[in-house]
Amino acid sequence: MNQKSKVKNRGSDYSKETLSDFGFLWRENDGAKVLVSKALEESGFVNGFSTRLGGVSPYPENDLNLAGFGEDSDENIAENRRRFLKVFDNRFSLTSVWQVHGNGVKTVKTLAEAQNTEEKYDALVSDLPGMLAAVKTADCVPVLLGDTETGAYAAVHAGWRGTVESIVKNAFEKMRDEFGTRPEDLIAAIGPAASGKNYEIGQEVIDAFNSKFSTSGNLLEKTREGHALIDLHIANKEQLLSIGLRAENISIAPFCTMERTDLFFSYRVEKKTLGKTGRLMSVIGRSM
Repeated sequence: MNQKSKVKNRGSDYSKETLSDFGFLWRENDGAKVLVSKALEESGFVNGFSTRLGGVSPYPENDLNLAGFGEDSDENIAENRRRFLKVFDNRFSLTSVWQVHGNGVKTVKTLAEAQNTEEKYDALVSDLPGMLAAVKTADCVPVLLGDTETGAYAAVHAGWRGTVESIVKNAFEKMRDEFGTRPEDLIAAIGPAASGKNYEIGQEVIDAFNSKFSTSGNLLEKTREGHALIDLHIANKEQLLSIGLRAENISIAPFCTMERTDLFFSYRVEKKTLGKTGRLMSVIGRSM
């Protein structure tokens, strides 16, 4: 299906009943559609994984691009973020970081720290109310964490480099050190990303995972010489389990961004076909 056909067929997705089985639901406001973790919401955490629906950016049309200032106008992104925040009743401010595909974690304890979005990290942890911690993706894995006891939370951007360098473990350790988080109190939601059916990597990445993951055989499926498919959803789930999270407290969204470009941006697919791609935003916070 070509890009234009997918734009015309944006109504097709999982039924609410099937999606609910995975622990997620849809929420919409004026055309902006957001995927929500039920477990996080029921534990008091406002959260959402954006889609491309309901915006003003030409990607190719009416897309909700939430970042990537070099490939879109400031005005478009500002309007898209305004529409995105309407899904959360405009009760929250956004804080994010300049992502660099590393394993650094920023702690946000004050409004001044929240307003500085130029620092180079790939995850944020906080317990501030009235704020949404945000990470940006377009095939990489977004992970949201909520501590049901302390109210602390984290947003994590886990590409293959961050996954190899255990960024979700680093985020937990930061939550533990700063807020006293225990793994048994954590709920995790792993959002839409390139899936193990479609995300092919080369020998450099294969070697990196083989050296860091004792279970790399569960993550890799050889496709041709020096290449394999990798499942970053499962890699991050395994890291969360190794920390001590309960399996029943980890939800994985049943969407591949490379397959569902009608709903999500995909760097790997759209950079080739359109020459650019938008950015999704995954957010978590708690009310005042």
